[in-house]
Amino acid sequence: MHTLDEVNKERLPKHIAIIMDGNGRWAKQRGKLRVFGHENGVEAVRNTVENCAKLQIECLTLYAFSTENWNRPKVEVQTLMKLLVASLRKELETLNKNNIKLKAIGKIDSLPQKAQKELSEVISKTSENTGMILTLALSYGSRDEIKSAVKEISAKVKNNIISPENIDEAVINTHLYTHFLPDVDLLIRTSGEHRISNFLLWQIAYAELYFIDVFWPDFREHHLVEAILSYQNRERRFGKTSEQLN
Repeated sequence: MHTLDEVNKERLPKHIAIIMDGNGRWAKQRGKLRVFGHENGVEAVRNTVENCAKLQIECLTLYAFSTENWNRPKVEVQTLMKLLVASLRKELETLNKNNIKLKAIGKIDSLPQKAQKELSEVISKTSENTGMILTLALSYGSRDEIKSAVKEISAKVKNNIISPENIDEAVINTHLYTHFLPDVDLLIRTSGEHRISNFLLWQIAYAELYFIDVFWPDFREHHLVEAILSYQNRERRFGKTSEQLN
């Protein structure tokens, strides 16, 4: 199995984003309730965060809870929120030990008050850390994010703060939830599904996509390394030809 030592430290992706999929199906295979899968998915999060920090990945963004996830059974949503609170409380020491700064994107004000409070505290207590930026996408939907940015920019145009001629990619970027992050270099999705599911649609324009047929609770170091090695073996052309790059 692959290990972190095999990764070329000179060609690391700056920003890795992960769609952590398959918790429910993992639990179903074992004859358990979906919440059992979410509980076991926490270990995969811990493992992945620590390994990315060891590799000195600059940014890691995890799709933790989408706007569409609110439509799931009430018991499952409540369990996910309790898990979020418990995990944040438990992992604060580990985040600080690894010099990780926590951030969050999405409609954070739609989360339960207890989750908002815990999230705010951990973000505050890791704000001085200078290592990897770990971003949790919570109650997040990319179309919502883009719609919100369009509304903000439109209001500024209406009030003569921005002129339409000056609206470029940089202006749009500054109005997105992810304004503090670079574009995604590598997007990983677990569980064998080949969809983006309304995640960072603007930010993955030139990302390398990696789909793996492993449910999220089973995702470990060698899977992460396989994804990064695949990324490092690809030629990123950004619209140019191979000859132009060479």
